[in-house]
Amino acid sequence: MNEFTTGAPREPGSQWYDNEAGPLVRPYAMTGGRTRPGPTGVRFDLIALVTLDKGGSGADGEPALGPEHRALVDLCRTETQSVAELAAGADLPVGVVRVLLGDLLELGCVTVSRPVPPAQLPDERILREVIAGLRAL
Repeated sequence: MNEFTTGAPREPGSQWYDNEAGPLVRPYAMTGGRTRPGPTGVRFDLIALVTLDKGGSGADGEPALGPEHRALVDLCRTETQSVAELAAGADLPVGVVRVLLGDLLELGCVTVSRPVPPAQLPDERILREVIAGLRAL
């Protein structure tokens, strides 16, 4: 039970939220109300790989970056990560991470390697024939 269910008044200085309430800053505030990344509407797949752009302008000199942007950049400093890994590491919803990555991409802070579409992957039958041919050697 809490003061909302019991009707008991809150004491001055008491905490008005608990751990189950979630973050104090709502996702729409982190993204400025945007739901799509960048002006071009770039779409980030969950398995797209994000790398810190060493030759880019860098996030350190960008005053427009918020703490969430900087957290994503810090996660990319150690190694290349997928969009899903960044969302888990930053403890942010994937939709928010996609919008923030769009900002970082436009600023030249990160590069994104998109996965190969399934239509462009080699046919499994051809791969099996190549393996069989190699074994025959």
